[in-house]
Amino acid sequence: MPNNTPQEAIIIQNEADAPLAPLNGKSVCILGYGNQGQAHAQNLRDSGVLVRVGSEPGTRGCAAAKAAGFEVLSSAKAVENADLVIVALPDEIHGKMWHSAIQPNLAPHAVVGFLHGFSIRFGMVKPPAHIGVVMVAPKGPGKTVRDRFVMGQGIPSLFAVHAGGVNASNTRALGLAWANGIGSLRAAIIETTFAAEAETDLFGEQSVLCGGMLALVKVAYETLVEAGYPPMLAYIECCHELKQVADLMYARGPSGMRDAISTTAEFGAFDAEHILLTEQLRADFKRILNSVQDGTFAARFQRDADDGFARLKKMQEAALQHPIEAAGRAVRELIPWLKEEQK
Repeated sequence: MPNNTPQEAIIIQNEADAPLAPLNGKSVCILGYGNQGQAHAQNLRDSGVLVRVGSEPGTRGCAAAKAAGFEVLSSAKAVENADLVIVALPDEIHGKMWHSAIQPNLAPHAVVGFLHGFSIRFGMVKPPAHIGVVMVAPKGPGKTVRDRFVMGQGIPSLFAVHAGGVNASNTRALGLAWANGIGSLRAAIIETTFAAEAETDLFGEQSVLCGGMLALVKVAYETLVEAGYPPMLAYIECCHELKQVADLMYARGPSGMRDAISTTAEFGAFDAEHILLTEQLRADFKRILNSVQDGTFAARFQRDADDGFARLKKMQEAALQHPIEAAGRAVRELIPWLKEEQK
C-alpha cells in the first residue's frame, strides 16, 4: 500500500507518448460485452483496430455483439492468437475464467488487459511472470465512454503496467494504444498502479459514491418522516435533488458548487459540516479504507460470490422494502420524462 506522502499523478496527453500505431495489424480480443466491454469494442473498432468478442453462446452479450457486427467466439477460442486480450468481465469470475479460458489459450506473445485492478491486486488472478499485464480503467461508465467518443471527446483513464512480460516495451505500448483507441487521450491518461486504482476505487465507492451517499440519503429521509413531514417531500429534498448538486460538483468542483447555490444553502452547508464531520466519521472512513487495503473486503466479496451472492441478495431484498422506495416511485410518476432520459 502507498506510504503517507501524497504522490503526484503522471499525466499523458500527447499522441507521441501513447500512439495508436502499436495496435496496427494486431488482433484484440475483448472478453465480455457488457457495459464497459461494448464501449471498448466499439471505440477500438472505430479507431481502426481489429476486434473480436469472446462471449458464450446463448448469452445476451453474445447476441448483442453479433447484432453490432462483431465476430463472436467462445471465450477460450477468442483468446487464441490474440495480441491483446481485454478482460471486461465481472470481478468475481476473473479467477475462474483465467484458469479455464484465458491462460491455457494465450499466445506466447499476448498481453492481457484489465479494466480494474481488483483481481490482480487481491490475488484472484496470478499471471506467470512471462505474461504482460496492463490496465486501462476509464473513469466513467461504459455508456459515457462510448457517447463521448462518438462526440469526438473522451474521458480520462487510469493506466498501469503490472508486469512487462517477455517484451516490456511492447506491453506498455499496447496498453497505451488501447487507452488511446477508446478515446482517453482526448482527455488524459493517468499513470498509476493496479493497487492504487483498486484501493481508491473501492474506497470511493464505499465511503462516498455508493455506500456513503445511500446512508446519508436514507438517514436524512427517515429523520424528516419521523418528524412528521410527508414522505414525498422528504424524498424530493433528500434524494431527488441530489443529482442537481452532484452535477455542479462534477462540472465545477466543491467551490464551484458553492458559488452556484444560494447564500442560505452555502451558509447551512458550512454550518452542518461542523456537526457531521466528526472524529467518529474519520475513524469510520479509515476503517473502510483498512478493510480495502488489508484484503478483508475482497475476501468477503469473493466468499459471497462463491456462495451465489446469498448475503448480497438478502441485503438487496431488505433495501427494496424500505419506505423510501415507494416514495421515490411516487415522485418519479410525476416526472414521466425521466424514463425517456434513461433510454
